[in-house]
Amino acid sequence: MILIQLDLMMARRKMSLTELSEQVGISMTNLSLLKNGKARAVRFTTLDALCRALDCQPGDLIQYQPDGREGAL
Repeated sequence: MILIQLDLMMARRKMSLTELSEQVGISMTNLSLLKNGKARAVRFTTLDALCRALDCQPGDLIQYQPDGREGAL
């Protein structure tokens, strides 16, 4: 399972969802979906913009957590 750690990075940078939305040019609705783990995909351009705005690496935003279903595709 892939987890998005957007809320953690925003807290570390003391940045609100509104401020991030303005800096990145992504709607608050879409950022909210990412933040709450409801998004099904992330474009590289979005990831690039988030990393630029939050001054972080992609690995700071994305975490892999095994879900126990090994071999399932």
